[in-house]
Formats: sequence, structure tokens, C-alpha cells
Amino acid sequence: MAAGGFCKLPNGSVVVALNLPSPAAGGAAVRVLVLAQNRARALTRLRNLGLRAVYLRGNAAPPGPDEITAVLHHPDGLIWRTAPDNAVTPLLGVPEPWRPIRALLRRPAATGT
Repeated sequence: MAAGGFCKLPNGSVVVALNLPSPAAGGAAVRVLVLAQNRARALTRLRNLGLRAVYLRGNAAPPGPDEITAVLHHPDGLIWRTAPDNAVTPLLGVPEPWRPIRALLRRPAATGT
């Protein structure tokens, strides 16, 4: 089960945060943030992108204030970055930037010979 959580905003929308295994080669965990009208629609947005086995049970890892701000300011309302690991600290304390979901789901270029 993936760690995740949600936060209901004053306007009624919801920000859902999930730690998922990366669909790209390498398999590092990623933190995905989704802005939607409710939790069910947030999960449906992820499932429609091909992340089929996405479920949110409980609220163990809700989005933090910086995560909510990041997803609110993104035009798609769907962003990701590698999941934070307590054993690995970012270089000089600078966190990794948030990326649009297209960058995660993009297929690697085929190498032809």
C-alpha cells in the first residue's frame, strides 16, 4: 500500500499526495500531487494516466504547505518529484523541483541500431 494523504482546501477542492513506485525504469519512489474536486476524482485522474493500482487508504502522509502551494500554482494540477528519503539529504539543502506528470510518464527514446 502506498503512503499518502489528502488535504481539503477552503474552496472545497482536495489536494491528494501519494508516494508511488516510479513507472519509469529505475524504480525510485516518487511523490505525486493531484488537485481535484474530491479524492475520487484525484485518483481517477491518475488511473486515466495509466497508474492503475492507485488507492488512498487513510491520511498517514498528507501534503505539506509547500506541496499544496506547488500544486495550486501548476496549470495542470498534477505534479511529481522523487519521494523524500530520510537517509538522503538534498545537495546544499535545495529540494528537487516539482515536475509535470508528462515528464514521469514519457517513454524513453528508442535506440535504433
